[in-house]
Amino acid sequence: MTTLPDGRTVPPPHADERHMLESWLDFHRETLVLKCEGLDDRQVRTAAVAPSEMTLLGLVQHLAEIERNWFQRIFGGADVEPVYAGEGSGDGFALSDDRGIGEALAIWRKEVALSRQLVTDASSLDDVGALPDAEAAYVGDRGLSLRWILVHMIEEYARHNGHADLLRERVDGVTGP
Repeated sequence: MTTLPDGRTVPPPHADERHMLESWLDFHRETLVLKCEGLDDRQVRTAAVAPSEMTLLGLVQHLAEIERNWFQRIFGGADVEPVYAGEGSGDGFALSDDRGIGEALAIWRKEVALSRQLVTDASSLDDVGALPDAEAAYVGDRGLSLRWILVHMIEEYARHNGHADLLRERVDGVTGP
């Protein structure tokens, strides 16, 4: 495997579909961590522009929620509470004075590990998870393949890593991959 100078693993240029999707998702997960490296708890609480309250800490928490929702709830069928139940709107963006970036990343890593295990245990990209009825109305079907979920998660991380780029630049001027 090839790594970039910043330590991220480059997805393979040739691989089967499953390995390619998993590799790109991991690349984007590593990018999120990279955007938070070297920052203190005050810095990861800095919003980029008003009126947005989005922060790097909030993004890490939000993506922990997203990992749990798509892999444990929807794909795995588990009845689990939100990671940050009772905090804000339940999307993970609300910040707690008691939780810093170290704890948030530890929680996120735990959720990622559970997600990876569910993906590893799946026999095929065609394995199906089930959306709640209200959400199924948006996609036209309750059943979603693991393939669909992986592509969606790559898109989710890519979009939020774009936010993380802007947040990091606001905090200390660091730009780049």
